Amino acid sequence: QVHLGEFGGGSVQAGGSLRLSCVASGYTGSPYCMGWFRQTPGKERKGIAISGSDGSTTYADSVKGRFAISQDNAKRTVFLQMNSLKPEDTAMYYCVAESSWSCRLNPLKYNYNYWGQGTRVTVSS
Repeated sequence: QVHLGEFGGGSVQAGGSLRLSCVASGYTGSPYCMGWFRQTPGKERKGIAISGSDGSTTYADSVKGRFAISQDNAKRTVFLQMNSLKPEDTAMYYCVAESSWSCRLNPLKYNYNYWGQGTRVTVSS
């Protein structure tokens, strides 16, 4: 049974930084993709940053240049460093992981099999 555990959410003022972590347990081998989606009330979850097992990274335009994703394959852990945070970054952030290589075709829109419970990020102006 794969479990994704997220850490690091919280409240911060605009312009500040936060670092999210996600640890995957119960995995046989390593996921092809790990990363982050986020969701605000009344809206769909959107992919914002995905890391591939080959070292590739994909970002949504809304976070490009401000967020950085990194992955420790050996520890099955993915990190999201969020800098220059804006009030519109306020959301529930979800960790995702996928065993199928097909996630690499369209990482931000893929229908991931594994999801974490979410961690809340609040950015005040």
